[in-house]
Amino acid sequence: MLTALALPVPLDTRIGEVMLRRARTEDTAAIVALLADDAISAARGDTASDDDLPAYAAGLDSVLADGSNDLLVAEHDGRIVGTFQLTRIPGMSRRGSTRLLVEAVRVSSDLRSSGVGSALMRWIMDVATADLGSPLVQLTSDAQRVEAHRFYERLGFAGSHKGFKYNAPSSGSEAPATGR
Repeated sequence: MLTALALPVPLDTRIGEVMLRRARTEDTAAIVALLADDAISAARGDTASDDDLPAYAAGLDSVLADGSNDLLVAEHDGRIVGTFQLTRIPGMSRRGSTRLLVEAVRVSSDLRSSGVGSALMRWIMDVATADLGSPLVQLTSDAQRVEAHRFYERLGFAGSHKGFKYNAPSSGSEAPATGR
């Protein structure tokens, strides 16, 4: 858990105020529903099956227990409408600077283009980078997400690198390893 982040915090969007806060175990089903609300994630197995909730809850607990990670949710009128994971990565390059990795950014499909995603990303770019001392924010986005790429570019992100992933063979009862 990235304790340097002052949360919860209200964010202004076109649908009104959303509250950005740290995820809790009881948010698991809502977070999984956001993952499943995305066709690419659903094709990879994020289908919001009740049978998978214990695995997702364990994953969330692991993220929150790791001091380099955090998972945040955006709540509007009692409903979780967005989520993302932050990972602080210390490094040697760029004069030993720390990177802030943003993963699994999701906004409910009925609220896309409502300013929720922009508010989340601007908060990351402004507040989180300052509070966490990270001069570089990086993210990966599936090559199929052309609209998301345009969104990130409008915010000032540059498609500067080509990413690679290796899917390790799964063993036993674990979910199959698939690409992002």
